[in-house]
Amino acid sequence: MTYFEGKHEAGIFGCELEGERLTTYPRSTGYGSLQIWIKYIQKGILFQQTFTPSNRCSKSKWKGSAFKIGGGYVWSDVLQEAASRDVIVVGGGTPSVGCLGGWMQGGGHGPAVHDLGLGADQVLEAQVVLSDGRIVTASPCQNHELFFAIRGGGGGTYGVVISTTVKAHPTTTIAAQQLSFAPLNSSYMPEFMKAVEVIHNAYPDLSDQGFSGYGSWGLMSPTPLVYNYNYTLGEETQANFTTGFTHTIAVFGKTSQEAEAIFAPVATNLAPFSSKSLFINTTYTSFPTYAAYYSALSGIQPPVGSSAALGSRLLDRKALTSPQLGETLKQVVGSPEQFTSVNIVFVGGGQVARDVADEFSGVNPAWRTAYVHNIVARGWAPGSDEATRNAVYSDITNVKTQALKELAPDTGSYMNE
Repeated sequence: MTYFEGKHEAGIFGCELEGERLTTYPRSTGYGSLQIWIKYIQKGILFQQTFTPSNRCSKSKWKGSAFKIGGGYVWSDVLQEAASRDVIVVGGGTPSVGCLGGWMQGGGHGPAVHDLGLGADQVLEAQVVLSDGRIVTASPCQNHELFFAIRGGGGGTYGVVISTTVKAHPTTTIAAQQLSFAPLNSSYMPEFMKAVEVIHNAYPDLSDQGFSGYGSWGLMSPTPLVYNYNYTLGEETQANFTTGFTHTIAVFGKTSQEAEAIFAPVATNLAPFSSKSLFINTTYTSFPTYAAYYSALSGIQPPVGSSAALGSRLLDRKALTSPQLGETLKQVVGSPEQFTSVNIVFVGGGQVARDVADEFSGVNPAWRTAYVHNIVARGWAPGSDEATRNAVYSDITNVKTQALKELAPDTGSYMNE
């Protein structure tokens, strides 16, 4: 039996599920909403060598391995189990993200998404608590409309998901590239912006050849964006750069030499900037397994507790190769004193595009044509007044995100970011 109790004004609630109490809290966003914390309902992470539907569903096409995630686990818990069995589970790039909530139910991106599909599209079946207290199975054969809805239709909207069974894929070798560049001084900002445009232009073709990953760039970041360990200009060693671009991208099942060959045309386009106007650093690293790659170059816990406004847009090939891209990038990053952060989620294409054929996927259809999920954010100093905060929100919404919308009018946004 499930019950709720509490005081609405104070935001204090109680809930019990199968004899176990859930902790619930009001949210800082989402007026009138209720957050249910299932962290301490944990029934185990169970591996199936060959997936067997709990209801003998004949509509499930998955013949590989699977994990049943029974409760409030985070991805570090599941990825550890997957690594011990030499398989890959599609999880978040941040290991503390929960497995069952908004990440999965909103779509779910991570380092393996390009090759294996979005997090929502990994779900084979789920147990869901409905508003009337019933616990039901959602699958292609049972409650199929609910199954469709929770696989990308929005976190916490249709019920409380208390377990999922997700695909497990064979591990593979990974070749990764780390690229960073920065203007040698402020007079080279036009060259820097052109190099950022060159990289964005290249992303669709790089994706079609297997690359995917994450990056960020900005002007006058409060902390360094590009780190310089060896570069020397004349007799003076350059400091770390607060204006710069960096990305880490990888290709599954390739060697470092093969990855470098794929990127060679882009490197050729960047070569005229090297040493003359930009500091450019590129490294390639091979990993024997996905787990080794994730541990070394992803799986990082970012800092928390900052205040910011953000907007986003999914960018397709038309947008990324548009003649207007350069001007849009300038509008998005704004002026140095705005301290704008631009994050590149380069995980589209590949299996994300191919999963358009999944009739039970509820994710935004724009994911099927997008190559990049572009996020733009600005913060404000602690103690800033309401007018300052509102000005930042207005800039993010009406200038920066609007510019991305005009660049990619036929796509949409990722609801989670």
